[in-house]
Parts: sequence; structure tokens; C-alpha cells
Amino acid sequence: MDIAPLNAEYGITGQVEFVAGKGDFPYIQVTNRHGTAGISVYGGQVLSFKPMGAGQDLLFLSENAYYKPGKAIKGGVPLCWPWFGPDPEGQGRPSHGFARNRLWQVKATAALSGGETQVILGFGDTEDTRALWPHAFELVLEITVGAVLKLALVSRNTGDRPFDITQALHTYFSIGDITQTTVLGLEGTSYIDKVDGGQVKSQSGAVAITSEVDRIYQGVPQELVIDDGGLNRRIHITASGSKSAVVWNPWSEISATMADLEDHDYTRMICVETTNAADDVVTVPPQGAYRLEATYGVGEE
Repeated sequence: MDIAPLNAEYGITGQVEFVAGKGDFPYIQVTNRHGTAGISVYGGQVLSFKPMGAGQDLLFLSENAYYKPGKAIKGGVPLCWPWFGPDPEGQGRPSHGFARNRLWQVKATAALSGGETQVILGFGDTEDTRALWPHAFELVLEITVGAVLKLALVSRNTGDRPFDITQALHTYFSIGDITQTTVLGLEGTSYIDKVDGGQVKSQSGAVAITSEVDRIYQGVPQELVIDDGGLNRRIHITASGSKSAVVWNPWSEISATMADLEDHDYTRMICVETTNAADDVVTVPPQGAYRLEATYGVGEE
């Protein structure tokens, strides 16, 4: 994808600039009076968001992340679509679908009246996608960069029969120290413990991470908070279109086996994902659409 035509058509002086990113993937640099963001056109993936005056990025991005066709980028907000987790039909298709490991298209950019910047990316079905998932669709990601980061993943069914999806905004948050981090808002909710063979359990108190955690929480509230004691801040997550959420941290042993993570990365990241996962399945009717939304902001403790 050539950078010059992208800047000519979609660049906004002082706000939106397209550059050649790692792996020669097009990368969008967004700057406005509210903050900054970095977006990879490959994967349709926000990799960085820093509100003005913030000491550190809201998002975690691995120094060892892959920037290669067919590989997912480890960090930021990968998009799991049209299924979350392993291939639901057991056909050997890639985990988490195919949205996060292909080149998207730039659809539009805009400078909004409140000083925010909007970037819209998307792609539709092709011969390659239909070989994996035989449905007609258009997938659109609306990214709004302001004092908070707003994401809306819109699944449009352009065919003549309904389809089911599970999906996730698989967000990696940057934190100061995992041992000083808790997730608030999930108290009393049930979760599927994927580390313990899929046992269903009930959350007692705030979520604290002291070992590998991979949980699908069910019937979750719209607002969650990451209490990031190491950086003396709270990350606020507000979701809509979602009844489930995933909390994930690989801990030391798994982190050490992942080539696209440094051994200690588990200590400075946590995934709190806005999802339609497990029984939270979405059916999109013919010519219909579904919006999964999340807003991320930072406040002091």
C-alpha cells in the first residue's frame, strides 16, 4: 500500500499523517489537542493511545511483536473476528478469526468539531475470506481519538442469510506492575476459568493477578476499571454491545515461551477485553449490522 496516495486523500495537516511503519505496513499517526494515537492499517489495529499530559501510553505494545503478513501484532487492540478463541467448528482455521492478520483499507478520516480525530478502516469479504468463512460481510472499525479513545467495531451482513459471530476488542493495557493491579467491577459475576479446564466459578472481590489468568466473565456491567497502582492511575473501560469480558495475563512461564513477548512483559500488561464470547453469541440478520463499542480513558487514583 503506497503511502503518498493515502496522505493525499486521507491526510489531515497537523492531525493525520501516514508513514511507513514496521514491516512496511502503513501506519497512521494521529495528533490533536486532546492526545496522540498510532494505528496500524494492517490488522485494523490501534497500537498506541496517549491522552495529552499522560505520563505513559494507555496501551501495551511488545518490543518483540511480529510485523509480518499473516501474523498478529502483539499489543494495542487486536481485533478477534468473526470468532473469538479456537475455531468453533474445529476445522483448523486460525484462532481468533482472520481480521487481525490482514491488511485493511482506509475508508475515511475527519477532524471533528470538538477537536477529536476520527479514522475509519474496513474490509469486506473476498475469495480468501469466503474460503475460511462462507459469508458476505463488511467489517468497519471507527476510531475516535480525543481525551478518551473510542472504538466501534461494526459487523454488516451484506448477504441473504444470517450469520453468527463471536468477537473481541483484545485490548492490551500498559500497567506499572501486575502485582499492584486489580480489575474492579466484576465482583460477584460468574466466569469460565480456561486455566482450570473451563470450570465455572464466581468472582470474589476485585480481580487480582498472582498466576496465569484466562477467564471469560459473563453478564458483566458496562463499566470496568483497572486500578493501576504501579502508575497511580485508573483506566476506565465503558462498553456497549457486550455481555461478556475477558481478563488475560500469561504470567511468567507462558510469557517466556512466546517469541513475540519479552520474558518480563507479563509484569507490565493486562488484557481486559470487551467481547461477545462463550454463550454471548451475536446473530447478524441479512442486510443487518451489529456494533461492539468500547471507550478507554485514564484518571488518577
